[in-house]
Amino acid sequence: MIGLFFAVNIGASGAAASMGISYGAGVVKKQLALFLCGIAVFLGAWLGGGEVVKTIGGGIVPSSTFTNAIALIVLASAAMSLFLANIFGIPLSTSEVAVGAVVGAGIVYQSVFVGKLLWIMVFWLLTPIAAFVLAILAANFLKIKPIKKIVEKPKAGPLLAVLVVLMGLFEAFSAGMNNVANAVGPLVAASLMSKETAVLWGGLAVALGAFLLGHRVIETNGKKITKLRLEEGCIISGTGASIVTAASLFGIPVPLTQITTSSIIGIGFAKYGKSVLKKGIVVQLLTVWIVSPVISMVLSYTIIQLVIVRNFYPIIVMAGVLISVFGVLFLMKRTSSASIGAPTDIANK
Repeated sequence: MIGLFFAVNIGASGAAASMGISYGAGVVKKQLALFLCGIAVFLGAWLGGGEVVKTIGGGIVPSSTFTNAIALIVLASAAMSLFLANIFGIPLSTSEVAVGAVVGAGIVYQSVFVGKLLWIMVFWLLTPIAAFVLAILAANFLKIKPIKKIVEKPKAGPLLAVLVVLMGLFEAFSAGMNNVANAVGPLVAASLMSKETAVLWGGLAVALGAFLLGHRVIETNGKKITKLRLEEGCIISGTGASIVTAASLFGIPVPLTQITTSSIIGIGFAKYGKSVLKKGIVVQLLTVWIVSPVISMVLSYTIIQLVIVRNFYPIIVMAGVLISVFGVLFLMKRTSSASIGAPTDIANK
């Protein structure tokens, strides 16, 4: 139940974002976009999700780590982190959340494959940067070529509209290949499901989540970051889908949502300059991306220490760290407010 709940949230967060460009450009209505996304993401999970399942279930920590209880805690920690992000409509990387929770379990038993983890983190870092740069280059290229005049003609519209929808479906398909493993990998490792059964039911749950809970995320990616032309959308979706599909074939969980959103931000940067980076939604996305794997890792580690190991001392240390961090942030905020208010008080006097 927890694994399928996590898969539903994966569909709402990652898969729904893949059709954000088509929706933002006005090609398809929101409900239709989510329905098509659900079909494509299920096919991707069912046909090509097996390799990443192996990585999540045994490539980061030994598969023997995943007892039934550990698998439950790992999935619950990741699902809680992702559910909170969906409530606020933030397209969060399910790969980072899932890997963070698995690493939390590995830290407890000192069984993390550090080399494999570092390799995955390198991909997390490089793929969004590459998507951002490629989007800027593509946008600058489109400014040079007379595509804008062609797009404005009604006859050219339907062709580009179909193409951007197809690219969005390709991206959703790649999301199914890569992201369903985040929910079912621990279940396979704990021998609760076979790999074939896991990708089938996981794919269905991801599709259901995209259709039922993806409304806010598709709104964020489609309309709150920057406005996109159809040809820009084709390049963004095609690039992201190609990167994720290639990574999936090699069993590497990569952040599809970050890749897509970074491409959208890159297009906005090329068109409007640095001002797009100052938007509150962009800052919020970057903050969640950094914090999300840490949150799921801490949750997983804490729950395992309390429930399985019954060791309370690390929890006391972590509580002290949290109190210190929030205390420093509070004091910095108060100091900043005082420094801003001081000149005003003097001027009033």
